[in-house]
Amino acid sequence: MVSRVRKVNPKTKVLSSYDIFLKALKTESVFNDKNDFLDIIYWFRQVFAIIIGVVWGLASFTGFLAIVMFFVTNICFVYAYAAMYQRVDEDEYGGYGEIVKEGLMTAFACFMVSWILTYDCAHGISTTT
Repeated sequence: MVSRVRKVNPKTKVLSSYDIFLKALKTESVFNDKNDFLDIIYWFRQVFAIIIGVVWGLASFTGFLAIVMFFVTNICFVYAYAAMYQRVDEDEYGGYGEIVKEGLMTAFACFMVSWILTYDCAHGISTTT
């Protein structure tokens, strides 16, 4: 069995998750690894989806319009973060379409679960027959 040793360039510093998170909060941060930025987009989107799900559940939004509103707000949030706050070069990531799609369906699943649970807990389940 051959053991592979990864050579580390002494000039590049390996960042911890906490360092990457702090970098994400600063405007116009430079990300050396493109996956770091996409990971930030992914996790911000999941947290944002849960928050939207709780708000939608407490506000008793229902139906297809609530789902459309989720997609619009989530996509606008990610676009605003990438284009206006971080000012990333979209060509480096394959365009804003690729950035906007990063983690969208898992965020939708998180939204649905948090929305349904919050709505049921806050407003009760109807037992009329």
